[in-house]
Amino acid sequence: MTEQKERLFSNRALALLIFPLIIEQALATLVGMCDGVMVSSVGEAAISGVSLVDMINNVILNLFAALATGGAVVTSQYLGARQEESARRSAGQLVLMAAFFGLVAMAVCLALAKGMLSLFFGAIEEGVMSAGLLYFRITALSFPFIALYNAGAALFRSVGNSRVSMAVGLLMNAINVGGNYLCIFHLHMGVEGVAIPTVVSRAVAAAVILALASRPSQTLRIQARNLKSIQPRMMGRILHIGIPSAFENSLFQLGRVVVVSMIASLALTYQTSANAVANNIDSLGVIIGQSMSLAMVTVIGRCVGAQDTDQAMYYLKKLMWLAYLAQGISSALVIVFCGPLVGLYRKLSPEAVELSRQLILVHNGFSILLWPAAFVLPNALRAANDVRFTMVVSIASMIAFRISLSWVLCVQLGYGALGVWIAMVVDWVCRAGFFVGRTLSGKWKTMYHPDAA
Repeated sequence: MTEQKERLFSNRALALLIFPLIIEQALATLVGMCDGVMVSSVGEAAISGVSLVDMINNVILNLFAALATGGAVVTSQYLGARQEESARRSAGQLVLMAAFFGLVAMAVCLALAKGMLSLFFGAIEEGVMSAGLLYFRITALSFPFIALYNAGAALFRSVGNSRVSMAVGLLMNAINVGGNYLCIFHLHMGVEGVAIPTVVSRAVAAAVILALASRPSQTLRIQARNLKSIQPRMMGRILHIGIPSAFENSLFQLGRVVVVSMIASLALTYQTSANAVANNIDSLGVIIGQSMSLAMVTVIGRCVGAQDTDQAMYYLKKLMWLAYLAQGISSALVIVFCGPLVGLYRKLSPEAVELSRQLILVHNGFSILLWPAAFVLPNALRAANDVRFTMVVSIASMIAFRISLSWVLCVQLGYGALGVWIAMVVDWVCRAGFFVGRTLSGKWKTMYHPDAA
């Protein structure tokens, strides 16, 4: 038997897993950019309001993503251990939890929308607040749907079939972009023209991916018997991974909200607009890195479930090498085409355009060296159940650098948004150092304990 046959994932299997993930992430990023470009035609107040709300929405969406990650890790480990019935039970429990948390998040945000915006962004202009409040209330209706879509997508990725989530993601994004174009340019709607298609597209995506996951031919088929009853032990196993990841990711996104509120407190709309534009464009440079993060969960989780730490280390190194190679190329391209990309956003003031370019150069220049180690590598640790370490490092680094240093540079020293992004780079350095050290120590290899469930 050759070494290639002994591997849990052949090069072809990795390619079939990773390339659809790249396309899926690219679609999501490009749709986010399209939203920003189209809403920018309404004016700076609109794009600022939408971008501020999206910071809060991202906190909620990261909760759903973390829950899906927990489910993906558990199902991948069960599949690696060849316990398919346990994997199917975990799939059903993941869907149940996604529906519950999605409904709770929707209810809370609808009830507290105005208070949440006032709490975080009370100093912003009235026009920005009005646009943000309308956008927030409409998009909150989509939370149960995107939670269910994430759960379904995670299940297909667990079995290495990322083509399904890619195809459904393509459908969701096509509905979103088409709806935005219709509502904004033909029906002449404002921010609601971006929000309503978001709800519709997510509802369709959730229905389609759950229908596909319910087919008898699926390895992780969602069955009614696994939806009718709560299985505390199985839910506990998912939440053991999901809760630390959710806590970490949500606090990370909340930290971003806090630093953006610092920018908003300057009462300079061009600073908020530039921050929003740079965030949208910078997301292009990390598309492949985000895809590798998702692939890490499936691949390392399967190796850990099979209790094969040698293969886990082999694939960790391989995926990190690919992530660095791709990150370098994509970030360099964003830097080269920075000017034309910023030019896509209409009605920006000259100050906003210039600041956007500066922020993009900072992000992409440093992400070539730091981003994979800071954000791809920890997903390998999570897939091996080393979730507490990643949580503690991420939260501590965020508080010490992304928030505290941002306050010093942005508010105290008057660097504005540029100060926030410098603090972000320091945060990356801290995260990368700790995660690389943890990986080299090998302690993560001892964190998984087989469950006979």
